[in-house]
Formats: sequence, structure tokens, C-alpha cells
Amino acid sequence: MSKPDQPVPATRATRFDPAAFLEAEANESVVSTYAKGRVIFAQGDAADSVFYIKKGQVKIAVVSYEGKDAVVGILGPGELLGERCLSGQQTRVATASSLTECTTTKVPKSQAQNLLQKYPEFSQFVISSVLARSARIEEDLIDQLFNSTERRLARLLLLLAKFGQEDRPGSMVGKVSQEVLAEMIGTTRSRVSYFMNKFRRLGFINYNGKLEVYRSLLSVVLNDIPGSVTPRE
Repeated sequence: MSKPDQPVPATRATRFDPAAFLEAEANESVVSTYAKGRVIFAQGDAADSVFYIKKGQVKIAVVSYEGKDAVVGILGPGELLGERCLSGQQTRVATASSLTECTTTKVPKSQAQNLLQKYPEFSQFVISSVLARSARIEEDLIDQLFNSTERRLARLLLLLAKFGQEDRPGSMVGKVSQEVLAEMIGTTRSRVSYFMNKFRRLGFINYNGKLEVYRSLLSVVLNDIPGSVTPRE
């Protein structure tokens, strides 16, 4: 008498690893390391490739026709850079430069489009990245329109520390100057300095070679009452 089939043990789904995937499948890709302050691509360049950030931080900035500069974003490991070329963008609308030493994988636009059609897991990763970026832009606009300078700075620090994406309080990799922070939230460096000192005095952040951001800073965003919770929660 034959034995009944044994149930197949459940296995945890393998998490998609973009870096390993591109290394294995994108044979036209180029891995490059940039020293701090180097331009990865410039505003007005041909949008002919997409980048995956493996290490470090990248600053996204735009220059107006009047010559005014504005920092519109900071990207980090695991994020895509220049992905709008996949939806038809012909020229870069911003300049991407290394805020810290960083390593990227550059994939030509044509090959990236082929990979999107051939591999659903890569397609899902790109779609998720684009949707997350779109949501972030919408939140940034609302933040700029309706929130105080203090709240905007607190939210930006939490985002840069990747609050909510890890179990422990986040820490910035490298250094982000107060000038860059001021440009990103639309205020002056002196105002940023004032609130950074206030946050440190209250125990919401700490400087120790790098900037550490604690969960208690969230109280500024939610309640606008910085002293209402225990510091370093």
C-alpha cells in the first residue's frame, strides 16, 4: 500500500536582491565608485541610463533659469536614480552628485527596459520604487505648504535616518551640511542651526562623529510639542 504524499514544507520567499540581480543579469551594467562631491550626471545630460545606488548618499539638485540652486532630494542605498528615463524622459532635469563616497550600478536604458519585460520581480521592484518616490514628493509638497520650519526639519531628519524602516533608531551615513538641510526645507542655515541645537538639547538627536536621530523626534512632527515625550525614546 502506497504511503500518502507528504506535505511539502513551506519555505520563506526569497527576498529580491536588486544588486545581485543586476550583477547576474545586466551584462552591460557598469559599477562605479564616486568620491564625495563628484557629479554622477548633470542637468541637461541625455537620460540614457538608470542607476542603482549600492552604497553612500546622492544629492539631487536643480538650477533655475535665474541661476538659483535647490536641493530636492537625497537618495541612499537600495534606491534607484535617474529611473525617469524608463518612462520617456530624454534629458536629465536635475543634477545628481555624491554627497558621500558612493557606489552605483549603471544600466543602459535599453537593457533596463528589456529586463523589465523579462523579469517580473525586477519590474515589481522598479514600480514599487517609483510609487514610493511619487508618494514622497507629494508628502514633501504638503509639508512645504502647511508645516512649520521646525516640523519640516524634524520630518526631513527622520526620513534621512530611515525612521520606520529599521527596528532601531536610524543614523545618518556620512554628513549632511546645515546648508543642504536648509535648501531642502526652504529656510535659512541660521534657522536650521537654531532647531538642530534645540533638538540636541532635548535629546532628540545627538552628534558623535555622525548624526544620530532618535524616535522621540517624531513628537515634533505629530504634536509640535517637543517636550511632551521622554527624550531618546
